[in-house]
Amino acid sequence: MLIGPLSEVDKERLIGFLADLIRIPSPSTGEEQVAKRLADEMRSVGFEEVHIDSIGNVVGHIGPRKGPVLLYDGHMDTVGMGDIRAWTRDPYGANVQDGYMYGLGAADMKGSLAAMVYGVKALTDAKVELGGDLYVVGVVQEEPCEGLAISTFLEKEGLRPDYVVVGEATEMQIARGQRGRMELKVTTQGHSAHAAMPERGVNAIHAAARIIVGIELLALDLDEDPVLGKGSITVTHIESQSRSRNAVPESCSLYIDRRLTSNETEARVLTEIRRLIGREGVKADVEVTEYLATSYTGYPCRARQYYPAWVTPENHFLVQRAIATVEEVLGYRPKVGHWRFSTDGVYTAGVAGIPTIGFGPGDERFAHAPDERIRIQDVVDAAQVYAQLAVNILGTVQP
Repeated sequence: MLIGPLSEVDKERLIGFLADLIRIPSPSTGEEQVAKRLADEMRSVGFEEVHIDSIGNVVGHIGPRKGPVLLYDGHMDTVGMGDIRAWTRDPYGANVQDGYMYGLGAADMKGSLAAMVYGVKALTDAKVELGGDLYVVGVVQEEPCEGLAISTFLEKEGLRPDYVVVGEATEMQIARGQRGRMELKVTTQGHSAHAAMPERGVNAIHAAARIIVGIELLALDLDEDPVLGKGSITVTHIESQSRSRNAVPESCSLYIDRRLTSNETEARVLTEIRRLIGREGVKADVEVTEYLATSYTGYPCRARQYYPAWVTPENHFLVQRAIATVEEVLGYRPKVGHWRFSTDGVYTAGVAGIPTIGFGPGDERFAHAPDERIRIQDVVDAAQVYAQLAVNILGTVQP
């Protein structure tokens, strides 16, 4: 069964809905207003059930409560706007120019969320009875802690999808995996002394500098995977503690972003850093950092900052159905690749082992950047792909 394109009226409604989402600020832990708007639109277009769960995710459902389960995942939160002077347009203006809509979160990833909702509108307009259940979930706090909110929803509600599609930007191509990541904290210990007599102390910053040089050298020798590419490591933040600016610092902490390719585990990475510390002959501790926050619903959030890499085989049913669907709806054979950044797939595929792919409008180059934008026609086209993919994965009930 081929689902037709959205009507002109629904295209305008979709574009207007996306503009509304962009105009509502939704920083991580501050998604309440955009969640309400998303839930309202889900009800308006014909979702059978809509609710907001304990952590604040918006959950929409259609289907018979039997058969296979397909879940579309998109996050509602955005990063900060950064330096407003770098923007040439209002980050919350949803301005349209030359076929693009501009605004914070346009590509990452309110465009996909809007398209998912109107994919369901296309199904309800066509009076499709799916042969399984389709969930569209708008999640919270993905930007600082990917996987946390979707895992909370699935585990608390006892749902295990058969397939997951993450709507992060793929430029209307298909992603079948990503590198994982870890955030590490290395703290060097020194001994304080007056800065006029530094020889009496042990400078924790100097010790940290030796570790940083070691990290630069380690980066050259990290593993490389033929699909996901090479692992990476970089220091992203440094802070020190001393009694004053004329005292030798007694501790210094480095925060490390470590991107993980296939077969790079938490234990392996910790061992690498500990060996590096040992070679440098400094006194230091290393730990995986924790994410701590309170959701807008009051839900306490806590998670270790370790997110495994994952890859779905190219010959998997889900990947092949997605390729065929894009070709059927849009008339081209999509490229199959992987994301360079991290997504909720770290939980759905990396932890839970659920077959997962990515498909979404938007260019990753515009994410987390001034003048973020998304091509409006891609949002419209993505809605039709999401509708058709649900039919092609779940099937329909024959009259």
